[in-house]
Amino acid sequence: MRLNAASSLLPVNTTLAVLLVVLLLAAIAAVALFHLSPDVHTHRARQVLLAGVRATLQLAAVSAVITKVVVSGLATVAFLVLMLGVAVWTAGRRLTPDRSWWLALWPIALSVLPVVSLLLLTGLVPLKGIVLIPVTGIFIGGALTATVLSGRRSLDELSLRHGEFEAGLALGLSDRDARMEIARPAASDALLPGLDQTRTVGLVTLPGAFVGMLLGGASPTAAGAVQLFVLVALMAIQAVAVACTVELVARGHLHRPKDGHR
Repeated sequence: MRLNAASSLLPVNTTLAVLLVVLLLAAIAAVALFHLSPDVHTHRARQVLLAGVRATLQLAAVSAVITKVVVSGLATVAFLVLMLGVAVWTAGRRLTPDRSWWLALWPIALSVLPVVSLLLLTGLVPLKGIVLIPVTGIFIGGALTATVLSGRRSLDELSLRHGEFEAGLALGLSDRDARMEIARPAASDALLPGLDQTRTVGLVTLPGAFVGMLLGGASPTAAGAVQLFVLVALMAIQAVAVACTVELVARGHLHRPKDGHR
């Protein structure tokens, strides 16, 4: 019965394929018609199209290999490393085109690895790929989002308010402290999506972990407990990721070329 419920939620058929295409085209049209791009050099509509196509191909590939990956410890570790590498590349290139992009590794790794390690050490998550991969993926995704949002906001503010940075230096602040005064308030906005998601859970949305567990046969209490843990863990991960990102920006390690190119 649970399997039938899961299948009826979104049956994989021609109707679903057509609807996906329609929704993707609607997203592209909205972005193009309302010029939702930061500048004339950024083609957001094309990025939306490519993101949709990539998601389709990547999920198809993962669906084909995931059953083989999760039964092998070595394959599971390799897949987790691949997930981390893709997240670092994605976050880093969103922040800067120069060689400091790889420093996005630290906010993501330092926020996710301690939480996953605690889960494994306490036995709350078994050392099995079928559980470890999706849980770690949720956490890496949250850290990626927080790193990108906080890094972009910090670097944007420092570019726009360079005069205030110079004024801070004139008042005797160190480079790090002068940057921090500008970057930290802006970067803190990166915490808002996670805060809003946690505050409105159960009232506005029923997140995937909760629904998935219910469809898999878990009790509402167990499903709610797991979802609560995921949300609280994500807030901790994102807070650490934002703090690390701001520190890297304030110390001048994570930066953009002086022409401000993104």
